[in-house]
Amino acid sequence: MPCLKHDRRTFLQVGMAFLLLPSASSRLSHAAGLPEIVVYRNPGCACCEVWASGLKAVGFLVTLSDDPALDKRRADAGVPPGLAGCHTAFIGDYVIEGHVASDDIKRFLNEKPAALGLAVAGMPMGSPGMESGGKNDHYDVMLFTADGKSRIYASH
Repeated sequence: MPCLKHDRRTFLQVGMAFLLLPSASSRLSHAAGLPEIVVYRNPGCACCEVWASGLKAVGFLVTLSDDPALDKRRADAGVPPGLAGCHTAFIGDYVIEGHVASDDIKRFLNEKPAALGLAVAGMPMGSPGMESGGKNDHYDVMLFTADGKSRIYASH
């Protein structure tokens, strides 16, 4: 017959291990040299969660929050109206709008261009967070500046 004390100890040890996982993950993200990305979405948007999970999977430390005034936050951040996407994120002074791929974000951070940020307008099928049954739309990742100008940064 198993000892109740042993079962309780095992339960506590396993529980503590799960509590430590998020902090270990955070340390690994910072060790990988990837910064924190703060993401705001329309309340309950599931594709934003999928996009954020993809960023976490490659080592970003991600904070995801609902924002019922997302349009105002986006405008205040300087995202040109024609480049509005599904969510608005911040990495330091940069803005990441919509379903931008993690590789494009990492390249952008390495290059440090004189820009306000990157954007994927709308919600193109096949973009990160919008994967569905193999359908992939062609889409461009746009680099935009504080004066509202933009140019193609990457195409997918």
